[in-house]
Amino acid sequence: MDPEVLGDLVAPERRSEALAYRRADDRARSHTYESFCATAWKTANLLRLYGVHAGTTVGIVDAPKRPDGQPPTDPTRQATTPIPEVLLSFVGAGTLGANVQFDPAPPFDGGALLCPAAWSEAYETSAGCTTLAYGGPPTDPEVVHFESEFWSETPIAPPESVSPDAALVTTAREYTHEELLGAAQTFIEDVELEAGDAISIDARLGHPGTIAGGVVAPLVVGGTIHVGGNDVAVRIGDNGVDPDRIIQDDSDERDSPT
Repeated sequence: MDPEVLGDLVAPERRSEALAYRRADDRARSHTYESFCATAWKTANLLRLYGVHAGTTVGIVDAPKRPDGQPPTDPTRQATTPIPEVLLSFVGAGTLGANVQFDPAPPFDGGALLCPAAWSEAYETSAGCTTLAYGGPPTDPEVVHFESEFWSETPIAPPESVSPDAALVTTAREYTHEELLGAAQTFIEDVELEAGDAISIDARLGHPGTIAGGVVAPLVVGGTIHVGGNDVAVRIGDNGVDPDRIIQDDSDERDSPT
């Protein structure tokens, strides 16, 4: 396929029984392309309900559903992550034309923040920002329980039209849909990635190379985002492919945009 924006990867014609996401130790958490597309649409529709639209900055905390302790100052990959809620929120936000910032440092200045319920009180957010918590339910009634609200949404593909030059991910700078899809396509050709191949993500999602190689690339070819285990064709990070080889990200700063 020749996608122009992230939403093209979850277009209705992409639905199939092939695996889009697989967790080695919990098959019940796996998603076929049929369920991944439908769930991404529902997530996008939920985010829209809470004010996310083109140009909105959405913060997404990449963590387990029920993490131990408080948010780390230097997020690291855990064996059971990234969880589906994190990846589906990224795809859903991108489908609406929103700009995603992974693991934002507080205070977060944006329109919506997705984080574990256990950490929702640890994040200071700007006025008007909606916090959505997964793994809850949250103790604060002002925090939206992601799982409870999500299931009531309709699995219909969002109608939004997104420009390829719209920002999709922000780290030290903004990366557009066109840049990330282009980097993913180059990576696909470099490693000869094919439909059915599995890619393991062992690097932080806050690096654009991780997103391009570990999330976008497998979805482009009809491969599988694989969490846990060793039966994979390609590994991003952890003695595998360096994310900087996919997209160079010279700064580790992840300041919230203003």
